[in-house]
Amino acid sequence: MRIRPPGGHWLDGFDVAKPVLDADAVVSTCCLKTHGFGGVFTMSLKLSVGLTHKRHMAELHGSFRSMRKMIAEINQAYRPSLILMDGTDVFTDGGPSSGTLRHAGVIVAGTDRVAVDAVGLAVLKDLGSNRAIMGTPVFRHEQIARAVELGLGIAGPAGIEWVTGDSASRAYAGRLQSILEREAA
Repeated sequence: MRIRPPGGHWLDGFDVAKPVLDADAVVSTCCLKTHGFGGVFTMSLKLSVGLTHKRHMAELHGSFRSMRKMIAEINQAYRPSLILMDGTDVFTDGGPSSGTLRHAGVIVAGTDRVAVDAVGLAVLKDLGSNRAIMGTPVFRHEQIARAVELGLGIAGPAGIEWVTGDSASRAYAGRLQSILEREAA
């Protein structure tokens, strides 16, 4: 189905698979990794590119100045009921299919795509990532900033609810929260 969000960066909107739009619930499963091409990182927001028709890939990939904003705009078409992001082993540079691999040992779950991606970026920063990740505050990355502007998720680190299962996980979540808060100040 054709989606034409107002004020978007797409020339004539984009198509989204009808079964996704008609579903009672959508569970998104994504990986936490950098993207060595124009996307910078690929997590829950970028996963939505897979819902669009392949005929839109030339416009998306050919629009280097707006690509990351366009990625966020696709997410206006639907709202996932649950997002599960695999951060067991992550690319901290390169990606999406090869690069510098590091063990993070984390699974992130949530219902807010911005929060999930913000936590993912904090994981990459904690591990030490490439210049594009390390040199840009989390909520200033174009995908995140546009998603916030569109009301697709939290506007800052205070909106993240951390739920952990043990003391080691609580300590790690505290470290990630500190990264997010330090950058937001």
